[in-house]
This record gives sequence, C-alpha cells and structure tokens, in this order.
Amino acid sequence: AVPILQELIEKGEEEDACIELLSNILEVLYKTQKRAEELQTQHGTGKGRHKDSGNTELVKVKKHIQLILERLLHTVNRRVIVLDRENTLRSHYVACMAAILSQLDKDHYSSYIKAFPSRPELMDFLMETFILFKDLIGKTVYPSDWMVMNMVQNREFLRAINQFAGTLTEMFLSNSSFELQLWNNYFHLAVAFLTQDSLQLENFSQAKRNSILAKYGDMRATIGACIRDMWYNLGHHKIEFIPGMVGPILEMTLVPELELRKSTIPIFFDMMLCEYQLTKSFRRFEDEILRKLDSEVEGGRGDEQYKQLFESILLSCCQKHPELAKPGENFVALVTGLLERLLDYRAVMNDENKTYSMSCTVNLLNFYKEIDRQAMYIRYLYKLKDLHVSYENYTEGAYTLLLHAQLLKWSDEANTAPMQGLHSPSLHTQRQLKEALYNQIINYFDQGKMWEEAIHICKELAEQYESEVFDYEMLSDILQQQAKFYEKILKVLRPSPDYFAVGYYGQGFPTFLRNKVFIYRGKEYERREDFEMQLLSPFPNAEKLKSTSPPGQEITCSPGQYIQCFTVQPVEEAKFRVKDRSIPEQITNFYKGNHIQKFSYSRPFKKGPKDPDNEFATMWIERTTFVTAYPLPGILRWFMVTSTTTTIISPLEIAIETMLKTNEKIMSEVNRHQNDPSLPINPLSMLLNGIVDPAVMGGFAKYETAFFQESYLQEHPEDAGNIEKLKDLIAWQIPLLAEGIRIHGRKVTEDLRPFHERMEQCFVQLRAKVESQYGVRETICFEDRRSGRPRSMAWGPNWDRLSHAGERQVLCTGTTPTPTPKPAPRTSESEEQGNERKENRSSTFFGHWWQDPCQSISELPEPKDEKQRLSWNMSDSSPGSSNGKQPLPRRDSTGAQSSVAGLSPSPTGFGGRVKSASKALPLPRKISPTVYETFLEQSDTST
Repeated sequence: AVPILQELIEKGEEEDACIELLSNILEVLYKTQKRAEELQTQHGTGKGRHKDSGNTELVKVKKHIQLILERLLHTVNRRVIVLDRENTLRSHYVACMAAILSQLDKDHYSSYIKAFPSRPELMDFLMETFILFKDLIGKTVYPSDWMVMNMVQNREFLRAINQFAGTLTEMFLSNSSFELQLWNNYFHLAVAFLTQDSLQLENFSQAKRNSILAKYGDMRATIGACIRDMWYNLGHHKIEFIPGMVGPILEMTLVPELELRKSTIPIFFDMMLCEYQLTKSFRRFEDEILRKLDSEVEGGRGDEQYKQLFESILLSCCQKHPELAKPGENFVALVTGLLERLLDYRAVMNDENKTYSMSCTVNLLNFYKEIDRQAMYIRYLYKLKDLHVSYENYTEGAYTLLLHAQLLKWSDEANTAPMQGLHSPSLHTQRQLKEALYNQIINYFDQGKMWEEAIHICKELAEQYESEVFDYEMLSDILQQQAKFYEKILKVLRPSPDYFAVGYYGQGFPTFLRNKVFIYRGKEYERREDFEMQLLSPFPNAEKLKSTSPPGQEITCSPGQYIQCFTVQPVEEAKFRVKDRSIPEQITNFYKGNHIQKFSYSRPFKKGPKDPDNEFATMWIERTTFVTAYPLPGILRWFMVTSTTTTIISPLEIAIETMLKTNEKIMSEVNRHQNDPSLPINPLSMLLNGIVDPAVMGGFAKYETAFFQESYLQEHPEDAGNIEKLKDLIAWQIPLLAEGIRIHGRKVTEDLRPFHERMEQCFVQLRAKVESQYGVRETICFEDRRSGRPRSMAWGPNWDRLSHAGERQVLCTGTTPTPTPKPAPRTSESEEQGNERKENRSSTFFGHWWQDPCQSISELPEPKDEKQRLSWNMSDSSPGSSNGKQPLPRRDSTGAQSSVAGLSPSPTGFGGRVKSASKALPLPRKISPTVYETFLEQSDTST
C-alpha cells in the first residue's frame, strides 16, 4: 500500500482517499506502538511472556514506521510545498506529516539521514525541510484558537529541529564541509519557532498558560538553549554571521522570558568580541543592532527589564576583557540611551493626542543625528513631518523638511540616503531632491502664513535658477511667487501667537516629561482654556497646579502627576533693526512673536510699608525669564526650557516700562490709522481718552508722588538716571498724543464731535502741565517720496531696524546708551535730483527733539519758513557740530544745556529741540529733503 500511496500523492491523484488511507495507517501504527510499549513496561511474576510479546510487536511497528518515513515523509513535505495555502487538503497533509514525525525516535532519524545516497541530496532535504517548517510556523494552517493542534505541531517540529541540529554539527561544520546557507536557514528557523505567537505564554490567560506548561512545557527555553549552543559551536565561522544574525538573535533576546534573556544576551558580547578580534572594532555589529533595535521596539518588543539586563550583562562581560572595557561601556551606553527613547516613543505613539509622539520623535531624530546615523535620522524626520501635516502644523512641517534639505548640496551628486516621503524615484541627484523639497517647504510656509521664511527659500531658488542652471522660466515663476508673499505680508491679517509655559511635575510622568518645563506656541486664536483641556487629555489623573511658582520636592518627588500652565510673553532678541525709516506694523509684528528663544513671566508682589493712596510705590515684580533649547517656531510647537533666571523689577522700573509700552501703543495706533484711513476710530478714541481725561488719568500724579519727591531721591540716589528717563517718557507722550488727537479730529463723526472737543480740552491742560515741568518734545516729519503712501511715525532714534536675511535686532530705548549719530553728508544738486527720481525708496519719519524747561528759545534761531525747519536723520546724523567732526557735549546732571544749537540726547536716547515751554506745540509738518543742507549752512555761519 505504501508504494501505491507514494505514487498517487506524487501525481496528485485520489488525494482525499490517499490522505484518509495514510491517516488510518498512522492511527493503527500509533495504537499498536502504544500497546506494545505498555506490554514492554509490564513487570512481575507471570508477565514476562507479555513483555517479550511487546518487544516483538514494537520491532514490527518500528519497521513499518521506518518504511513510511523513507517512502512518504519527503513526498508529503513536497506536496505541502506545492499546494496553495487556500487548498483544504494542505492542513490534512500537515497533520499526516506531524503524525509521522511524532512516531519517530532517534534510531529512525539516524537511519533516515544515513539512507541519503549523497551529501548534496541530504543538504537539499534539510534546506527544504527548514524552509517548509519556517513557512508553516509563520503562516500556520490551523486557526489560532486550535491550541492542541498547534501545540502538537510545535512539539514535533521542535523534536525534528533538534535532531537536524545534531546532523548539522556532525556533517556540515568542518572547514571542508561547512555550509553557510544551511546554517543560516537553521538559525532563522529556530528563531522563528521561538518567537511565534502561539508560544508567547504571557499573552494567554493564567489557566491556559498553566495547561500548556503542564502538557508541553515552555518550548522557548528548549529551543533558546539549542540556538545558544549551536552559536558557540560555530567557532571561527561566527564572523560569517555578523551582522546577518544580529537581528534574529536580538529578536530572540527580546522575548519576555527572564531565563531565556539571561542565557542568550551574552551572545551579543561574543559577536562584539569576534568582530573586534578581527578588525579592532565592532562597527558592523553596532550599526546593525541599532538599526534592528529601532524596528523591534517600535513593533512592540522590549521593556525596562530588558534594558537593565542588557546593560548589566554586557557591562559584566566587557569588564572581563580589558581591551573591550571602554568601547564596550560606550556601546552599552549608546544602546541603553536609544532603548530609553524608543520605549518613550512607543508608549505614546498610539495616543489619540499626538503631541507627545512628536516630542519623542524629535528626541529620537536628535539622538540619531548625534551618533551620525543619517538614514535613521531622515526616517524620523519624515515621521515628524507626517505628524505635523496631519495636525495642520504646516510651519513646523516646513522646518522639519528644511532639516533634510540642509543635508543636500546644490550639485549633481547622486542621493546616498534612502528616499523618503512621496518624492518621485526620478529625483536621482541631490539638486533635484533639494529643489523638490524647497518647493514643498515653500508651500508649507505659505499655508502656515510664514511668508518671510518662504521668501528666504524663494531667494535661494532664484539664485540657482539665475546663476547656476539658467532656467529663466523657473526664475520668473519663483519671483512671481515671491512677490505674492510680500503682498500677503502687508495685506493678510496674521494674529500674534500666544505662548504658554507648561510644567510636568511628579514621578508619574514619563521620563521625557518628568519635572521639566516647556514653552508651547499656541495656534491662531487658541484660548488658554482650550489649550489646557487638550494638554490634560492624555493624563486624566493629573492635577492642575493653581500657583505659578515652581513647586517643591513634595510635588516633584511624589508618585502623582501635576501640571502647571500659564501664559508667558515673548522677549524679542536685540537683532531686528529699522534703518532710517519707519516700518509697517505688519512687518515688525512678525519679528516680535517669531524666532523667539526667551520668554518672560511677571509676578507682582508688595514690598515695604503699604501706601493705600499710591500702590505704585510698593508694587514690585518678580520676572522669570525662560530660555528654550531652540527658537520658536521650529520643528515642534514647543521646546524644553533649558535655563531660567529671576530678576526683581523695582516700582520705578515698572513705571518706566509702563510708560514706554503706552507710548509704543499710541504710536502703533497712530501708524495704523495713517496707513489705513478706513480703520474704525473706536480703539483710538478709547486709547486717547483713557490717557488725557483727568477722570481716568492719574498715572503721572502717582508717579510724581512716588518717585519725583526730593525725599525719594535722597533715599535712592542710584535711581537719578531712571527718574530722568521716566520724566523724558512722560514728556515724549505729549507729541504722540498730539498726533493721535489730530488724526482723531480728522476722522471723528459729528455725533462724536463733543467727545473729541472734550478730549482736546483735557489734552491742552495735560500738555501745559507736562511741558511746564518736563520740557517740550517735538516730532520732526520727513516727507515720504512714495506717491500715495500715508505718513507713518517712528518713535525715537532707536526704533527697530530691518536687517538682511530676516535677522532682527532691537535697541532697548532708555536702558543702554546709544552712540551719538553722525551728520548726513551733503549731497550735490545732481545727486539730489537723482534721489528725487528714485521712487518707492523712503518712508515718512518723525524725529524727536528734547528741550530743557529752563532753556530760552532765543538760544536757537527760529526758521522762517518750511525750508529752514530742522531735518534730522536719526541714524546717519549727529547732534554735534555742522561738520560732524566734533560732537556736542552731553547734558550734565543739573540739566544745563551747553550745545551750540541747544540740542542734546535725552535720557531715553531721543534728541530734543529747544522751544519755549509756554508756546503751543506745533503739529508735525512735511519737510522738504533740502532742509538739512540749509540747516548745515546756518550752523556753519553761526560757528
């Protein structure tokens, strides 16, 4: 019957009948074998005859099994390989194969191996069997809940694998007979068997786990020990499996079984030692384990216990080999650092809120950048970009892609890094890929309303199109796109972003958050309540701290979770400058809320004896400044705070800040109305009335009471300079208010005319009071040559100055001394006419002049007409002599004025013009560009 079965199965004929017949034969043999074994084990008086009978029966059964083994096992195996996975007969053949294997003993295996006529045929059988077993393990023919069938198959496969392992060692290990591919297939089969789902007992219920252990044991420990022994048997052949076997061994050691981990992790050190002895480094091993560890942990393997075991076992092994002590220690630190970041990333990668996934992604890409693993670095760059785009964080997505673009050159070199994202495979060169990235970045910056950044990219592309590749069609397109961005900057509303400081306190947070503070950049019009709700959603058990002060150890060391959140203000870096002209708010506001790395939070408190009539005198501020790791915005909407400093602001300094901000607010509102006459007048009305109306005004009087008394100066002589600054700021508010009231009078409706007249009356009284006590400040207007552009005001010589390439610098008025400006050079008539022809090159500018209240107007010649009015370039001219070589002396501590023209810098850095305090302050008038030359001539005559 057996030869007939073999022939029919090979032909694929009458398969149902063949399977049924083979199953019946195997069942009879199994029962006969069991009965014979029972007879053989019987002992005692009168039972010897039964024992002899059992031996005879068992010998007959073994012969039948040997026949089936030799004639049908290989045939059945090949039939399983040939049949499709969907074929129902396949599972029946696998059951027959498992039944045959279950009845084999060592003698059967030994006889079967020896029966192969040649070594190549034996190797082909082993290769075929290893591949078949691995395939059946990975894609089992039985449902996962058929526990008995799966476990029986695994038990028989394990016996067969261990038997064939002995054959490998005996026949395929020596130098002359070593077969690399056969050994490689064995290791991959053994690891696949060990890591299959049906053997991971920790995923089962306790009852099911106990049942499997009682009947089959933990087969992972058995195969793990066999893999370890086979590895050490390789001897000098080990190097041929590095780095190829690093991944499979890592996968095995990550199985969460303590004893298995302890016995197999030392294989890594053996790999390190093997490569080090040959090459004096283990770079290949290190690269491979870092690469594989990333994918394995992301796939769900690995835990804190594994990290600790890996560290302790490998450090112990390295210490036994002095030559590997230091490099081994560095390697262990590298792997454990990566493991920590990968475990953090895995813990949050599936959260609904992707905020923390982005943080962990950045931690990983920074790690790969530090250790110079560019492929992994780029991989996580694109993961981060995809997260940003899914949340419509287009600005951050653009900055993320920019990191990849910065790795590329404008050259025709081939791309070495693997392609990522949706980029076409046709982008073979670095230039092509960089250009594609830049276009995507421009698109993201446009969607994120970061047109200044998009313009920088456009300029770089334009330079390439114009000077490198000479593609004028693309140059035209990019310049048109750039022009649209300039237009959007001026015409599209962009609200300033809010920033929030968030502290995560307590041991209950993951390590990348625990007891750290971050600065978050809010989205457009995002309320703090909505932001906090989104922030707390991943931590439903977290408690929100009400205080803004840093918590103590009872909070930071507690096992709970505490979140602190409050609004902070961006601190603009002193980089953005406006040179010789006023700048529209749409431009300057961008730099006040972007590219910021410092943020401040002010907490008011009372100090000293309480004054119920004047709270300004005892109101102090504790100002905390936070410095982030990187400027915002960036590749994240938040960055960790790396340092904090706390300063105490005195009441006088608070007053100076308040006055400075008020003056800037007036000037900002004035410029807005000058640039856009269609704006509603209500905000301007409220602002001006709140300052000039005695019913609500009171700041000046309270400042005078608190700081301008002789007693205060005696107690605080170090504040003399700040007192002068405050007086100067109060005086400078008058010309700003005058311009605001002038605009208000021009735009006010008849219904609000009485309101405006009341405001004018209040202003007259306020101006008289301030000018009599603190002197007159006059704004000097420079005409804008641009046709149709309204005038705009720039306050003081230290106003913001625009620099190239988006750099920003701010000079803080009144806090740092400013260099004495130099006079502008005279221009010839032809140059002046040429300047007149250059349209769209200058802006209206209001300069500021200072007058000591005791100075007589006779000290300065009064111009007779508009051409003789003083014109002043605030950055290119100087309050010195007319030839610009000898600067005028500064005002001394008594306020005396010694300049020839009666001009001197004010304490806040503004220039002043001497006028009678009793004279009404003239409103600004347009000045001809030729006035300055006239003024210089008069100065030359007077000197």
